[in-house]
Amino acid sequence: MAIQERIPMREQDPEVRITNFLSVPLGYSAEEAVAEAKRCLQCKVPLCETGCPVRMDIKDIINLIADEKFEEAFLLSKKDNAVPAMTGRVCPQEDQCEGKCVLDKTGQPINIGKLFAFVADWARDNELMDETTPQENGKKVAIVGSGPASITCAVDLRKLGCHVTIFEALHMAGGVLQYGIPAFRLPRDVVDYELSYLEKIGVDIQLNQVVGQNVDFEELKKDYDAIYLATGAGAPRFLNCEGEKLKGVYSANEFLIRVNLMKAYKFPSWDTPIFCGNKVGVIGCGNVAMDSARCAKRLGAKEVYILYRRTKQCAPARAEEIHHAEEEGIIFKEMISPCRMLGNEDGWVTGIEMVKTEFKGTDKSGRPRPVNIEGSEFIMEVDTIINALGTTPNRLFLSNVPELETHSWGGIKVDDNFMTNIPGVFAGGDALSGGSTVIEAMGNGRDAAESINKYLNK
Repeated sequence: MAIQERIPMREQDPEVRITNFLSVPLGYSAEEAVAEAKRCLQCKVPLCETGCPVRMDIKDIINLIADEKFEEAFLLSKKDNAVPAMTGRVCPQEDQCEGKCVLDKTGQPINIGKLFAFVADWARDNELMDETTPQENGKKVAIVGSGPASITCAVDLRKLGCHVTIFEALHMAGGVLQYGIPAFRLPRDVVDYELSYLEKIGVDIQLNQVVGQNVDFEELKKDYDAIYLATGAGAPRFLNCEGEKLKGVYSANEFLIRVNLMKAYKFPSWDTPIFCGNKVGVIGCGNVAMDSARCAKRLGAKEVYILYRRTKQCAPARAEEIHHAEEEGIIFKEMISPCRMLGNEDGWVTGIEMVKTEFKGTDKSGRPRPVNIEGSEFIMEVDTIINALGTTPNRLFLSNVPELETHSWGGIKVDDNFMTNIPGVFAGGDALSGGSTVIEAMGNGRDAAESINKYLNK
């Protein structure tokens, strides 16, 4: 009979972790990982695998961990997942693999994400690497962007023998994994180590290369047999309300890029300054909002508020992230919506006018639809505001390739095989969706790699 309750994950104490950017989860020991893996029922039809966008052999990997065959478990996980140490930490497993686990009906599902992170970390500690030696096929593929979709597409095509070159506009590869997710959720050494795998198997990564500006798109079309566009969704959405241009008002993109990629949390040893006041309001309730709020707390803010027009039960953020935020003293203000931002004569934000909301019906997503309650406006004093309202595809790249067909909201148009209107040019990831999870983007990259391989060999 399987144990119903999962083996708990050791974590930093909340009072300690709000003073640092170190990983909150401390990871499983070998004994804990084996005990957790042994909870698995080894179902004949593993439903967990139906929830995995990259189609990992979850059942077999867990069985190998239970048998203490960590090397075999790692190599099997690497077959379908280029970066298991990262996805094990940031995937919304509760909505995917773990959400399908039959144990979820009677107890707690297998802690699949933490098990995969454990076995990837074990491989790193023991200097074990997937020794893939591709058989060259003479085909050349250019990939624009280096986020999750690009990483998976690059690895799959390289394993098939293609010469793959990634062009990244920033000075570090990884996309949202590098600039969007704080180190306390995804340690930078884990990101750097996982990305080193690409270079080890022969993927060429060109940094500081903006395709359409210092790299000519027409030249790429001439020099490569296929192109994969995975430029992400790095453009922030705004409220377009009064006062949004005041000093002290950030988009979550700017705030997190300064903190994560530009190491503002290490100022002045790093020369990237960031202003974070004592009272911070974060608009939104997704994972990016949680990341922003928790970073603000670590930067010294005394009071940090999540300002959300629905309730936490409707929030897109992971339950784990909301739980960690609450442990760290983040204050949730529900059923309120922003109207305008207030400032002083020096142009600094001093407050935000909010209005209370109520539910009436449902929206297109099926969630309760919030509407403003007339006459319920009130003012909250804040000295920093962070807009975490979602993102749209990268407009800089799209403006440089005008012949590329896009939707009215900015996403790149593709057919069923991920090919754009330009022959041999494919696209994927958040550049199509406008925003998704890391593992969904990776699944998209795998599918695109299959289509590109078919195109190259037609």
